[in-house]
Amino acid sequence: MRAVILERFGGPEVLRIHGVSDPTPGVAQVRVRIAATALNRADVLQREGRYPPPAPKPGDILGLEFSGTVDALGPGVTAWKPGDRVFGLLGEGGYAEQVVTHERMLMPMLPGMSFDDAAAIPEVYFTAYDALVDRARVEMGEAVLIHAGGSGVGTAAIQLARAMGAGRLLTTVGSDAKAWRCLDLGADRAINYRTETFEDVVMAETGGKGADVIVDFVGGPYAQRNVNAVRTMGRVILVGLLGGARGEIDMTTWFVKRVSLTATTLRARPLEQKIALTQRFIEKLLPLFGDGRLRAIVDRTFPLDQVADAHRYMEENRNFGKIVVRCQ
Repeated sequence: MRAVILERFGGPEVLRIHGVSDPTPGVAQVRVRIAATALNRADVLQREGRYPPPAPKPGDILGLEFSGTVDALGPGVTAWKPGDRVFGLLGEGGYAEQVVTHERMLMPMLPGMSFDDAAAIPEVYFTAYDALVDRARVEMGEAVLIHAGGSGVGTAAIQLARAMGAGRLLTTVGSDAKAWRCLDLGADRAINYRTETFEDVVMAETGGKGADVIVDFVGGPYAQRNVNAVRTMGRVILVGLLGGARGEIDMTTWFVKRVSLTATTLRARPLEQKIALTQRFIEKLLPLFGDGRLRAIVDRTFPLDQVADAHRYMEENRNFGKIVVRCQ
């Protein structure tokens, strides 16, 4: 099969397609012929050698999600059959024509769901679900601020927060064009961080109380600003460090407000936890894609042999939603 092998760390130009042996499914495993995968910021960090443990290494096949058809079954698999249309989360291996994964990591594609849309769902919606439900425990009517609203996780989190019955739903974006699109997804107020100070807008929009929950992708530079924008006993959920890992915080405000800070990541989790999250997704969220309350947001698609161009496109922050790579 063809696969994008990470031979060395560096810029998009290091991404090259190689011929490798077809993988063989083991006990309780399924081989899937991949139709499409999708990019994530973690792919860029992994390509650069900057992803946190489990650390990237030369020889890795990038790609944290996929859609496709079941191709072969390992011993003991009874839940799936060849030809089933499936999608799911991966630890790695999505930038390829085939992948082997545990049978309970697979999710059934809904009728009418395209391979492009299915590939764009797992990583961002799993992350949004974990942040808003498992970590923040957002309750109906609470004010929520979602940073990077035009990103893959941002577009998913806006829709999910709205579906959960969030109250005032705010987001930050880098352009007015992205702001309007976030409003279409369900945000009440989109804040252009290039022309507005998000803390001031949040306070104005919440009557001076602040957001109950903040989902942050930026990290260090927003550390103190998030504390300023969150309400007393609010929750800040860290899902990315796009702005850097270090920042200064006035601990006095942290104590006075009794703010809770937690973080979430998927790739480092053991298989059992990923299976549990997959099964909750099938039960809780997959029906919402069927009735239209949630949907994949695909900005652009690239063929596998243009995967380097896809990475450049992401690094330029031109996308709204997901960038999909077709593997066949």
